[in-house]
Amino acid sequence: MLRRVTEAALHHLSHGATAQRGHIRVGDPAGLHALDAALRAARSLTGLTDLRTTADAGPLTGRAAADGRALLRDAVAMGAAALGGLPDADPDPAGCLDLLIAAADDHGLPLDLHTDAGDPILLDRLAAAVTGHRPGVVIGPCTGLGRLAPEALARTADRLALAGVTVALLPQGPCAPLRTGPGGARGRAGGDTSRTPPDTAPLARILRTAGVRVIAGGGALRDAANPVGRGDPLEAACQLVSRGGEDPVHAYHAVSDRARAALGLPPVRIEAGFPAELLAVRGTCLPDVLSLAYSRLVIHRGRIVSRTSAVREYCDIGDGAATELPRQSTG
Repeated sequence: MLRRVTEAALHHLSHGATAQRGHIRVGDPAGLHALDAALRAARSLTGLTDLRTTADAGPLTGRAAADGRALLRDAVAMGAAALGGLPDADPDPAGCLDLLIAAADDHGLPLDLHTDAGDPILLDRLAAAVTGHRPGVVIGPCTGLGRLAPEALARTADRLALAGVTVALLPQGPCAPLRTGPGGARGRAGGDTSRTPPDTAPLARILRTAGVRVIAGGGALRDAANPVGRGDPLEAACQLVSRGGEDPVHAYHAVSDRARAALGLPPVRIEAGFPAELLAVRGTCLPDVLSLAYSRLVIHRGRIVSRTSAVREYCDIGDGAATELPRQSTG
């Protein structure tokens, strides 16, 4: 687990993620060993990337309630940076939500909840519970929001905006709203509807227009949920643009300054007095950066921590003569 967490964090870092927060399931005793490995990895990566962990609790109500709450307390004592859970899968979703909010208040930690968010009543309860006194609440991937009727989605978005809740979309994996066709049918004509690519950009625009802070994450990295996950923030932004027309500027903010704010990190500016926390890529405009950022220079806390350089070569076939391939460096 220590090796896997370290490799995954460095993979994300190579793409420019100098701050990361991942969920560790602690819903059983073995989960504490995974959390310990993640915390050890975070300490070993200090100076390269800011790696934080969310303790993702198991059931907090029902027969396993006592064990779940005890494991959550142990996770906090070990050094988890945020508390999470899956209220949708709990025997009492509303009761689970209340317990998580209370635990976060008791320990002064942010909430990062994994939710399908298909129940407006549960989201209304969340919004009411955190409005005015519980900052730092993130919910995602919120696949269910894309299945709500437009009127219900608009009302829910307004309540989430009023409560100051951040919504984290995962456009790279299946944890996103399915594309909806005429008559509400989901999927491609003649295709496998269970594997239809998600379409999060329209949802992102609706939430953002309502005033909700929208961020984008990488989701799963090459596991059963997403076997081709790349761990690339710019790809997440690119897909927010390509899968429905989200504005490139807003898509980029979803993986940069708004994501940092959701993690409780200070803003970064290219000005004197601010830390040198940069991803340098070659491009003439933001769309170039989102689509062609092969070479990258990652700077964390004032020093270069990762460098990726790509060289493109073309073969001269004009006269068939063997010649040196012309090179086009992208970095």
